Amino acid sequence: MFDFLEGYDLLGAFWVTVQLTVYSAIGSLIWGTLLAAMRVSPVPLMRGFGTAYVNIVRNIPLTVIIVFTSLGLFQTLNVSLGADDFTTINFRLAVLGLIAYTSAFVCEALRSGINTVPLGQVEAARAIGLNFTQTLRLIVLPQAFRSVVGPLANVLIALTKNTTVAAAIGVAEAALLMREMIENEAQLILISVIFAVGFICLTLPTGLFLGWVAKKVAVKR
Repeated sequence: MFDFLEGYDLLGAFWVTVQLTVYSAIGSLIWGTLLAAMRVSPVPLMRGFGTAYVNIVRNIPLTVIIVFTSLGLFQTLNVSLGADDFTTINFRLAVLGLIAYTSAFVCEALRSGINTVPLGQVEAARAIGLNFTQTLRLIVLPQAFRSVVGPLANVLIALTKNTTVAAAIGVAEAALLMREMIENEAQLILISVIFAVGFICLTLPTGLFLGWVAKKVAVKR
C-alpha cells in the first residue's frame, strides 16, 4: 500500500520543516521580545514603531510576505543573505519572512505577560535606581515569560503549520513534497493522511510538553 513512497524523501521534507520551525522560532522570539520592549518603552518613537509594525504585519497574509521576500528582496534588490545557491537563498528568505510575521504574534503574547506584572514591582525597581532597561530585563521579562508559556506554545504550533507557505517560493519542505506526490500519484487520501499524521507528530508533543512547562513555571499570585 505504501510502495508509492519509494523515490520520495519524506523524512528529508519533514526535516526541512523542522529546520524552518526551529530557526524561525528562535528569530521570532528575539525580534518579538525587542518589539514588546518597544511597545512598553517610555520613548514615543519606539512605541510608535512597535505598534505600527505589529498592527501592519499581523494584517498582511503570510503568503504575501513570503512571496515578497523572494520577488522583492532577492529578485528585485538582490538580497541573498550570504547564500550562493538558489535552494539556500530560498530557505533563508523563507525563515526571514516567517520571523517577520511570527514575531508580531510573539510580541503581543509577551506584552500580555508584561501587563500581568504588578505595577508596584516596577515602581519598587525604579525606587532603588534601576533604569527602564534594567527593570525590564531583571524584573518584568522573567515574570512575563513564565506567564505566557502557554500562548507562546500556541504561536509555535501555528508557526510549524505556517511553514507550509514556504512552498510558495520553492522551499523543499513537507507541503511542496505533498503537492508533488499528489500530482504524480493516484493516492490523494492516503497522501493527505500521511502528511496530516506527520504534522500531528510534530505539533502534538510540542503542545503537550510546553503545556506541562507552563504549569510548572506559572507565577503564583
